[in-house]
Amino acid sequence: MATTDERPQAPKEQDDSTDSPDKSPLLATQSPGRAGFLASFRFAFAGLAYSFKTQRNFRIHVAIASLAVLAGIILGLSWVEWAVIALLVVLVLAAEMVNTMIESLVDLVTQEYHPLAKVAKDVAAGVVLLTAIGAVVVGVLIFLPKLWAIFGR
Repeated sequence: MATTDERPQAPKEQDDSTDSPDKSPLLATQSPGRAGFLASFRFAFAGLAYSFKTQRNFRIHVAIASLAVLAGIILGLSWVEWAVIALLVVLVLAAEMVNTMIESLVDLVTQEYHPLAKVAKDVAAGVVLLTAIGAVVVGVLIFLPKLWAIFGR
């Protein structure tokens, strides 16, 4: 996981008594260029790796997505069906990552029980459940007719 000193820091407070364009706070917030752009990818991949390494449910979703891809290859999905499957895989994995993010932020703010902390965590978990159920429903709609055509006769 990246340390905080690798990330771009917020600009330091400027002295209001200067009108020099060289010391403008706006200049301090400009993009750091290619190095900053590449670092943003490094941070994003670190987030994906963290999710995979530490979150059991994320790994379960990846495993189920892998099975869906394998089934899609075997059953010969159309390009549209592949697009729908890919979109749903990304949606479920993103929901799982947002859930992890919200749980981490809540834990950062308070280690004590608070009803609003419970609401935040429960709703975040509910988002994952809702997207996973939706993905299963769409998966059934895509895969069941193909399986029925093979095994239903």
